[in-house]
Amino acid sequence: MMEGKPLASVQRMAEFVGTELDELCEVTEQAIEAGGGFGWLRPPRRHLLESYWKGVLLVPDRHLLIARLEGSIAASAQLIRPPRNNEAQAHQAQLTSCFVAPWARGHGLGRMVVREAELAAREIGASVINLDLRESQKAAIGLFESEGYVRWGRHPLYAVVSGEIVAGLFYSKNLVELA
Repeated sequence: MMEGKPLASVQRMAEFVGTELDELCEVTEQAIEAGGGFGWLRPPRRHLLESYWKGVLLVPDRHLLIARLEGSIAASAQLIRPPRNNEAQAHQAQLTSCFVAPWARGHGLGRMVVREAELAAREIGASVINLDLRESQKAAIGLFESEGYVRWGRHPLYAVVSGEIVAGLFYSKNLVELA
């Protein structure tokens, strides 16, 4: 811990070592239960969640980022490139599956993950990042807007949560400085 602040870091995952898969599943379940489950409304069975995360590491052009707080996995996001046959959109990347565990919120991990995703996007040649999220995810909306993401659309029938229709918001960020 430095100057009273918890030690936080972000890394790109290529493989799970030790208890990392279990930790990631644990914080994913917590985030889902708190309403930020990137599509899931209830935590799936653990073996399905483990298979999901293992599969993420196997998919070409999908980059898994995790954030740690005091050494424990506490946040995650994925950066996805379009399929290689989609040459017209090869300049883009999609930011998805972004969450911070409820116990780790308020320490800047979301911002750290987003900035690392932007760096990774630039490194793989993307000049635009796109993302979408539920209109009810106010903290995420605030984060992305404060990081320069521009809302360009709203889908009124985006998701159904607890039997209620929730709108979705679509954002993008140009990663190339305009002259």
